[in-house]
Amino acid sequence: MSRSPLIFLLIAWLLPAWSHAFTLDHTPVPGGIAVVHLPADANPASVRYEQRRVLIARRENETYAIVGLALGVQPGTHYLEARTLEDKPLRLAFEVRDKTYETQRITIKDKRKVNPEKRDLERIRREQKQIGAALSHWSDGTAVTLDFLKPVNGPLSSPFGLRRYFNGQPRKPHSGLDIAAAEGAPISAPAPGTVIDTGEFFFNGNTVFIDHGQGLITMYCHMSRIDVKPGQRVAAGEVIGAVGMTGRVTGPHLHWGVSLNNARVNPLLFLGEEPPTEAPATQTPAP
Repeated sequence: MSRSPLIFLLIAWLLPAWSHAFTLDHTPVPGGIAVVHLPADANPASVRYEQRRVLIARRENETYAIVGLALGVQPGTHYLEARTLEDKPLRLAFEVRDKTYETQRITIKDKRKVNPEKRDLERIRREQKQIGAALSHWSDGTAVTLDFLKPVNGPLSSPFGLRRYFNGQPRKPHSGLDIAAAEGAPISAPAPGTVIDTGEFFFNGNTVFIDHGQGLITMYCHMSRIDVKPGQRVAAGEVIGAVGMTGRVTGPHLHWGVSLNNARVNPLLFLGEEPPTEAPATQTPAP
């Protein structure tokens, strides 16, 4: 049965605003990004990975799901769950490859930042909820820019994904990118977005979270000052604060994190500085 123009108009109105054309590569590894081509009959508003909505973008008149892969993701076959425009189930398969990250050992002089005291734990738990809420935030209807500017000038001091040891004790992998810069150096938004939260945290120090739309969130930690407020719209290149050494640090730097569908991914992928890998996506019958 053919659809009426009114139904097509309603479907178009319900779909999310797609991102601009992008240059992201398919990098299906832990901490990477899967760029999965969507068939023409897929409804972009219903695409999910591990029950979370994913960002939808266009490139060369084709539609793609841009899927963040957490550092803990296991290699093998993974699936996107979607619906067709006829509301039928659709399953898209893609392969995740293994990746090994290097080890880093750091000495922290403030031992409370390695082994927090009992009085610190309640604050840390409260802050973890606030940080988690910001990084898992979703907003519809935003035209998303996926090609980023570097937020601060300086060399990369600690790459993404490092397996870290603080004072000889194992900790979670490094889920962001550290950029060394002098204290007070300006930090700029890498793309247009809206500030969704700010705060001063036990480990992260002075921090800003920017929502770029459709589950793409950036985080800026250890700042000496914050120049923006929640709800403020920022343009690409607009100063949001300055480099500092607040929280758990050994010197002034910016810890820059990128969260995509609530998975922490390598920020370098958005700067075009990570060598691409290729792995095709395939369509499989829905269960």
